[in-house]
Amino acid sequence: MERRLRYILTDIEGTTTSVAFVYETLFPYFKSEIHHFLQNSANRGLVSEHLAVIATEVGIPPKASSDTFAKILINWCNADLKHGALKAIQGMVWRQAYEQGHIRGHVYADVPPAFKRWKAAGLSLGIYSSGSVAAQQLLFGYSEYSDLRPYFSDYFDTGVGHKRDVQSYENITAMLALPASTLLFLSDVTEELDAAAAAGFQTLQLLRPGTLAGDVHPIVRNFDEVDAYFG
Repeated sequence: MERRLRYILTDIEGTTTSVAFVYETLFPYFKSEIHHFLQNSANRGLVSEHLAVIATEVGIPPKASSDTFAKILINWCNADLKHGALKAIQGMVWRQAYEQGHIRGHVYADVPPAFKRWKAAGLSLGIYSSGSVAAQQLLFGYSEYSDLRPYFSDYFDTGVGHKRDVQSYENITAMLALPASTLLFLSDVTEELDAAAAAGFQTLQLLRPGTLAGDVHPIVRNFDEVDAYFG
């Protein structure tokens, strides 16, 4: 079986980016702005399909008030629900924040140089996060280290499946058309790494601040230490 590394797939939260950035910056901004965002008639058409999905699921009229939908979305955000409609609307709200300069995407300092090294070494790079592809591209496009999007070949979200399901990684393998054994998945979450490993991926656990170390997957503390794994 081929084991030569050809592709690095990385998680975001707790891996490239501080968990605190999500819970202390992104989520609070969304909750503070969602009422205004939904009340703005210019945005209503953009979110109508997503609101229709929400209305059907919770059993409210599709033309319920903006306040009603805002309260539902805030509750879902508080619960960190991995729901497609929530993720899509969050991405729209965050886009405005990034474009207006209210937010810059947090990325650990060891991450951009590693991306540069890995690309120079001939590796392809991709992102797999529960956040929408749009939200992923915003975070890296408006990062504290300028636009990092040119490093990535692919972005994956829960459209390929949930991150703790083996089938999700099998789906990614099929889409990349590469042997799973040549793919490396980086994440801070043991259950995600378990699923990736079961699909044939190589795996490394990032032990960022606040991460609980597992005892199954090799551990690295930053992206500099990843190089020793394949170098």
